[in-house]
Amino acid sequence: MIYRPLYLDKIMAYVDTPFVKILTGVRRCGKSTILKMIMEKLKMEKSIPESCIVSCRYDSMEYEDMTAKQMYTQLKERLSPGRRTYLFLDEVQEIKGWERVVNSLASDFDVDLYITGSNSRMMSSEISTYLTGRYVSFRIFTLSFSEYLMFRAKYTAVGDSRTELANYVRLGGFPAAHLQAYSQDEIYTIVRDIYNSTIFSDIVRRNQVRKIDQLERVVKYTFHNVGNTFSANSIADYLKSERRALDNETVYSYLEKLEKAYLLHRCSRYDLQGKELLKTQEKFYLADVSLRHSVLGYNADSVASSLENIVYLELCRRGYTVNVGKAGDGEIDFVALRQNEKLYVQVTQEIKSEKTEKREYDRLLEIRDNYPKYVLTTDAFTGGNYEGIKTMHIADFLLSSDY
Repeated sequence: MIYRPLYLDKIMAYVDTPFVKILTGVRRCGKSTILKMIMEKLKMEKSIPESCIVSCRYDSMEYEDMTAKQMYTQLKERLSPGRRTYLFLDEVQEIKGWERVVNSLASDFDVDLYITGSNSRMMSSEISTYLTGRYVSFRIFTLSFSEYLMFRAKYTAVGDSRTELANYVRLGGFPAAHLQAYSQDEIYTIVRDIYNSTIFSDIVRRNQVRKIDQLERVVKYTFHNVGNTFSANSIADYLKSERRALDNETVYSYLEKLEKAYLLHRCSRYDLQGKELLKTQEKFYLADVSLRHSVLGYNADSVASSLENIVYLELCRRGYTVNVGKAGDGEIDFVALRQNEKLYVQVTQEIKSEKTEKREYDRLLEIRDNYPKYVLTTDAFTGGNYEGIKTMHIADFLLSSDY
């Protein structure tokens, strides 16, 4: 196993605390492996015996028809008498009523609980009802650029970071795709399988979606328009032009289901002058850029939006709340907030002309505060400051620890 300290260090800080540790994220982002890493650390660093560690994976056929009552009974029987038991429950959303089981175990026994799930309904009102103030959640993402380099170094020679960024844009960061030297086609086959299992298990089957072709058309529209502002109405109009009538409410419903399965991230617009979130013309980003390539095919024209997607995910990984900034008639790609910190970020593949340069810098110069401002690009000669605005290569930004 290749350790991922970005998550492990945060989760291990809560070992032996009364909080239920909940790991969520898109399928195959590494949640189950992180559970195994925690188990190994408990055994090696805290000398917890194997008999005090119980692990169950609920997407296994073994648990297909299990009820909440049966789940509770089985886990209760496996607790270590007279000692604390460390329970690792993987993909618990497969068991209806799992919240009550977890609440009962946490209340009635000496246990330390770790659970994972691939659907944000885990964080719904049900969990608030049963576990209010008694859980901490950790959002797990696919590999960051730094982690991607670490994985690749295990099986091949790694080039300079700027060259490797181009590979990262093409191949994405699903951990399963970087355990050995797979070809691009093999990686896209792996990612397509992740996409299909998410669509059919977490969306179609779970929500009893009947018109799968409609859902897939909405998916492809959003994948095509990563980084573009659009609305449910624009999707409905597009489908109408293809003689595929779909009302706005159904479009919103599909988008919400894709979000809940963590395939999509909604990025709302924030009015920098009015200091308020806007409810129209949002952007959507993918859980991983390889999803787009595996479904639609790789296209060099998609690199600019993929770079934007990658920067968005990196800011989220680092704990920022990210919005699109509305500044008059213009737009700031990202306004990122984390407690009392704020960043403004513009992402552009290349600055080819004075017009592009003016557009990227002028929007940031119009913001009259002292928070850090960045223009990120892949231009060969990138670096320095322009009237207080930092210009960085995207690869350097992704690997930097300065923000």
